[in-house]
Amino acid sequence: MAMSFYCSSAIHPQHQVNVSFGSKNPLQNVKNLIKSFGIPSKSCSPHVSLQQGNWVKLICGASFEDVVDIRNLSLVYTLAGVDCIDCAADPSVINAVNEGIETAREIVSIRRPWVMISINDDEDLHFRKAEFDPEDCPSDCSRPCENVCPANAISFERENSTMEVPFSSDQKEKPKGGVITERCYGCGRCFPVCPYDKIREITYVRDAMATAELLKTNDVDAVEIHTSGRQTNLFKELWDDLANSVKYLRLVAVSLPDTGDATISTMNQMYAIMEPHLSCFNLWQLDGRPMSGDIGRGATRESIAFAVRVAASSERPPGFLQLAGGTNVHTVDGLKKRGLFRTHITCAEPNHLQSLIGGIAYGGYARKIVGRVLSSMGSENGVTGIEYHAEHLLKALKEALHLVGSVKSYNHPDGMQR
Repeated sequence: MAMSFYCSSAIHPQHQVNVSFGSKNPLQNVKNLIKSFGIPSKSCSPHVSLQQGNWVKLICGASFEDVVDIRNLSLVYTLAGVDCIDCAADPSVINAVNEGIETAREIVSIRRPWVMISINDDEDLHFRKAEFDPEDCPSDCSRPCENVCPANAISFERENSTMEVPFSSDQKEKPKGGVITERCYGCGRCFPVCPYDKIREITYVRDAMATAELLKTNDVDAVEIHTSGRQTNLFKELWDDLANSVKYLRLVAVSLPDTGDATISTMNQMYAIMEPHLSCFNLWQLDGRPMSGDIGRGATRESIAFAVRVAASSERPPGFLQLAGGTNVHTVDGLKKRGLFRTHITCAEPNHLQSLIGGIAYGGYARKIVGRVLSSMGSENGVTGIEYHAEHLLKALKEALHLVGSVKSYNHPDGMQR
């Protein structure tokens, strides 16, 4: 069935692909790469991946709303075999994810990942934006905020304009830009580096009733509730608003930080709230060190330590466990060292085994490694779909396959290089 989405108008197809692989079909090398890695096509549902411990989720970002990047990221990671794509609870963003998925499925017959939307019950780091007026910035500022932003969401481009100034018609240069709202995902790295304390934090809570309507559509398979874990009254209020809509879902996830000794107790309280209306699978996203996976090797230690403590508890509530927050290319090795990667336990059902850790969600790191390719493509070709530039798609897919493949245990072809 033909599908048309909001972001299509922002992407300009180029029917003449400007690279050649020595093949009549410029995407043939992409197809060959997927085949060589042994990525399952229509087999192995996302639920089975959770049971086997090789679930992989792409986090586009609860506040990231650049529909062109989201579409291209979704396309690349669908081809790489992710089980779920998590995005902002916004119709245009959801449309962009679904368009990326369906375009990938037109290239290769591959099973569809679940689409998840993220919401919050209270103020949360994932639901904020930075904001400042560039006209307030001193002209001699070194702009450390621009350099530290991992999303390229801060710009200080300048434009020439003729301003009507008394007694003068000289051409003046005025600043434009500042924070590109749709690209900012709230990491907060710009706040402490501003030497003049000009950057403000804008927080928000997603509208529960609007979210409830989104959950009833065929475009959404799962929801993730971000909570502080400090109290459950706000969580209950949000869940009550969603209760009549969760029956349409395949999965309900709760993302929570490590609150020490109170973590397991809080998880049980939240599960008791959800259980009467929970007619699908549930998952606990253990958010070790939020939005830090792109920083380096050390960022994943907190996510692994959090998983170790929760997995060791015999009092934790039902539900799959999944790592997030600081996850990157080093996370699988860290889990292996702690004996948690693809470790199975006996479930309530006779002779049935389930992985102790269901899988891993990748956010900042996953966006970074593919984002480098998207940025290069954008510089050369402007706003476009990555499928029209097979050379860039091949590069991006290689990056995604190495990350996803570390969890999925793909067969890396000999001599394969990024």
